[in-house]
Amino acid sequence: MSKYNSDNNFVKHTSCEMCGSSDALGVYDDGHTYCYSCKTRKENQDIGELMKAEPKVVKMAQTTNKTFTYSSITDRKISLETCRKYGVGISRSGTVIDHHQYKYYNSSGDHVASKFRRTKDKTFWSEGDLSSCVLFGQNLFNQSGKFITLCEGELDAMSAYELMGSKWPSISLKNGAASAVKNCKDALEYLNKFETIVLSFDNDKPGRVAAEKVARLFEPNKCKIMNLELKDANEYLKTGQREKFTQAWWNAKTYTPAGIINLKDLKGSLFEEDYSETCMYPWPQMNEKTYGMRTGELVCFTSGAGMGKSSVMRELMYHLMHNTQDNIGILALEENTKNTAWNIMSVEADARLYIREVREKYSNEQIEGWFDDTVGSGRFFAFDHFGSVENDEILDRVRYMAKALDIKWVVLDHLSILVSGQEDNGDERKSIDILMTKLRSLVEETGIALLLVSHLRRPSGDRGHEDGREVSLSHLRGSASIAHLSDSVIALERNQQADDEIEANTTTVRILKNRYTGDTGVACYLHYNKDTGRMTQIDNPFLEDTD
Repeated sequence: MSKYNSDNNFVKHTSCEMCGSSDALGVYDDGHTYCYSCKTRKENQDIGELMKAEPKVVKMAQTTNKTFTYSSITDRKISLETCRKYGVGISRSGTVIDHHQYKYYNSSGDHVASKFRRTKDKTFWSEGDLSSCVLFGQNLFNQSGKFITLCEGELDAMSAYELMGSKWPSISLKNGAASAVKNCKDALEYLNKFETIVLSFDNDKPGRVAAEKVARLFEPNKCKIMNLELKDANEYLKTGQREKFTQAWWNAKTYTPAGIINLKDLKGSLFEEDYSETCMYPWPQMNEKTYGMRTGELVCFTSGAGMGKSSVMRELMYHLMHNTQDNIGILALEENTKNTAWNIMSVEADARLYIREVREKYSNEQIEGWFDDTVGSGRFFAFDHFGSVENDEILDRVRYMAKALDIKWVVLDHLSILVSGQEDNGDERKSIDILMTKLRSLVEETGIALLLVSHLRRPSGDRGHEDGREVSLSHLRGSASIAHLSDSVIALERNQQADDEIEANTTTVRILKNRYTGDTGVACYLHYNKDTGRMTQIDNPFLEDTD
């Protein structure tokens, strides 16, 4: 026969006359008693008399011979009835509660250990064989049921029990969040008796992490995790917020692994305006395939040497200044900040001011005007570096630009120099994999648009990229992660060796990857004007004349 009937309610602990135990005798409202020490069960007892009985005084060595009796824990707002039920005693120094005693039982119902808490400094220690004990409160709720609440600590379990109207079982871990997984593995059979386990762990990082780890121990839909606004259950009890706790308990969400969501939950946000900001490219035909540049994306520009990467980046930075209200960050690792400034001013001037002999043709007033209209606007921020640069240093600078300077668009030129600057560059592929993963994560973290310049590896065969060879994703230097982790990959092709002046100065812009629309192939043709240094879109110059 079971120790309990399913309809019985526990009333209190008291002393057992059969074995002399101080408080192992459980009294139930149907008139039966059961001693967890000597295993004696009696029926049809006088509840009135049993209610008058007080547990014997308990003494433990390490408590400096303190005596423990049942009383309400006033500073925690826990009632005498709940303390009796859970077997929690207190000791006093004068009128002040100075220690708590939490009794722990083994699977047979024997009181074999106790935990003690000194209220002054919140120090815990235990006596007896705590490792052999079941969870705190488990001995009280030994039947299967619909719900059970699992908390981090004893006081929270008692608080949750009171807050839920003393209706549902509430228990706790033995040693807080740190012991959560081990404790629950040991109690797996017991916990699985209940239809739903409600996890009411502390509202802090250890508590949230522990709750997810515990939930993963059970079959899907078994665990619900409470979302607490206050620190823990006892805080709700102390502040009289029973209704809020109850609401949070009933609204606890069924645990699902991170990253798994029901798309129906997106209804509210789906129709909101997209957070990302879009800026069109300065070349119309480019936008037909890409629909522009967007914050929150990583765009890789790649080509061989002398294909026009620097010119394209100058145009893009200038265009962003005039077509957004955002700040722009520049990490040009192969040039100093003065050259970066001259490059941007050159676009405004329609002249190659980055060449000293060219800028000497203009007055100081003209140059100052171009300065004021571009870099003098205060919206350009560059990384003033010297010597080799560590990857983490670059990442820190980009993060600072995004979060401290409110920069939305960042140009990083170029990836290869970062990898080549590492002390241990024995495995270029691995180095690029690591760096690209960090850059991708940084884009996700900050929401910036990262315009990344990367070089191509030297192709096999007689024809190289300087001869206008068509670029493919397989030509990216070092690692496939560049393609995998970029939202778009844009290749620049130009035949520097062409006899025809137009062909030799025309860059073919080819979209190799386009996650946004999926549209790839040749986007446009950009002609480089050697007099102005500008890149302007032209019609396809390579079409044969059919006349």
